[in-house]
Amino acid sequence: MPELSTLMLFAAASVVLTATPGPDMLLIASRSISQGRSAGFLTYLGIALGTYCHALAAALGLSQLFVAVPVAYEIVRWAGCAYLLYLAWKTLRSETSAFAPVSGLKRFSSRRILGAGLATNLLNPKMALFVLALFPQFIRPDTGSMIVQTLVLATVLNGIGFIVNGSVILLSSHLRQRAGGMVRLGRLPQYFLASVFAGLACRVALGSRN
Repeated sequence: MPELSTLMLFAAASVVLTATPGPDMLLIASRSISQGRSAGFLTYLGIALGTYCHALAAALGLSQLFVAVPVAYEIVRWAGCAYLLYLAWKTLRSETSAFAPVSGLKRFSSRRILGAGLATNLLNPKMALFVLALFPQFIRPDTGSMIVQTLVLATVLNGIGFIVNGSVILLSSHLRQRAGGMVRLGRLPQYFLASVFAGLACRVALGSRN
């Protein structure tokens, strides 16, 4: 179990990291605006589960594969890019009514929204490298199981992320209500969400390991 001083220092770092706008925050905000508050929280839940997976992979040494075998990084990177483009295509093909306030979450099931958040996080190799680079700085082998310490740090990161992204979700949901509902905007919400997925795909495709 990490010491309290270590957890406080890690929490401070987590606040800075989660409060910095990035792909995850953009995806959560776009889901909240286009499909409502519940979709935003489900997307964050998927991302948080992905963080736990990356943390476990780092604790077990699997994330070091990206460092030792560059081709593994490229495979995951392009798989993530293809998946995001697939999500953009599926979003554009959806009927306009799928983004109505009432029917949206029925058409886009909770499992599908949760799975999209999880897969987007898991197929982001930079997240694996980020966890591999940050977490070991706050882990001490002499204070207990490395896996337990890693999961505790992941929980702290996800907890702070929930507060930060929860605020983003509530704000986005408020903007959605102020807009008068997505029905009046026609297919604009679909174009917006599809653009987010396509933009994230370009970011992954054009990004480097650094």
